[in-house]
Amino acid sequence: MRRSDVEFASGGVPCRAWLYEPDTGNRPPIIVMAHGLGGVREMRLDAFAERFADAGYACLVFDYRHFGSSAGLPRGLLSVRRQREDWSSAIAFARSLPQVDGSRVVLWGTSFGGGHVLAVGARERVAAVIAQCPFTSGVASALAMEPLVAAKVTALALADLAAAVVRRGPVRVPLAAHPGSTALMTAPDVMDGYLALVPDGLDFTDAVAARIGLVIPLLSPARAMRKAHAPTLVCACDRDTVAPAGPTIKAAEAAPKVTLKRYDEGHFDIYVGDAFEAVIADQVDFLDQIVPLD
Repeated sequence: MRRSDVEFASGGVPCRAWLYEPDTGNRPPIIVMAHGLGGVREMRLDAFAERFADAGYACLVFDYRHFGSSAGLPRGLLSVRRQREDWSSAIAFARSLPQVDGSRVVLWGTSFGGGHVLAVGARERVAAVIAQCPFTSGVASALAMEPLVAAKVTALALADLAAAVVRRGPVRVPLAAHPGSTALMTAPDVMDGYLALVPDGLDFTDAVAARIGLVIPLLSPARAMRKAHAPTLVCACDRDTVAPAGPTIKAAEAAPKVTLKRYDEGHFDIYVGDAFEAVIADQVDFLDQIVPLD
């Protein structure tokens, strides 16, 4: 297995990525991967990509514009439209690589990125989609927040929009905080689970432009499951406090192209330990069946 640093343009801005190439003689399928709400690739995506590469698949693991090692100002601007454009740009770049089979591109997204791959996979011609503990219902995620916290996030979001109108820097909101604090994620398991994904020494800012707080309740990636034209694996965590599993399970069970796997885990458990081993095994099995190696 080899890992190299690569980059591609999205919206005129460089997005930086890792390219994993397995030690095989053939041109393998390629899995395009990105993280969730404010996450960057160092937060355990390397662990997933290494296992996929060990199984014989190439992987392109990228950071969204405005995050991680990718360019884009202001930092921490979380735009759903831009991030989905980044997915399309990453797919086009993956297809252009001569050392992989560009006709067999798989999308893999987790958490907020899991919602993205459901939406992008419904409009792009891809070989398969894997959505892990996906965000599928903005209403469900908003209702999971404490009302006072939701009100404070909304106030920050409005202030951020006002700042953007007068061309001032973003008003930011933390991504994760303890229950009762003002942040996008405040469930009891968030701080221990989220911070465990951040490796020591990583220059990481736990905050984003607050305007996303007005957008999240309006999103419903679950609807995209009905439009899925590629085989799709949905890995849902039954005890998910961040992206409640109810809407995910309901939509997945009604979608003919979707295979649903459920885990008695919380949102952040699936990245590490035994839960990671269980989900990665299921994902590799799915790939072996749907996108087999030559």
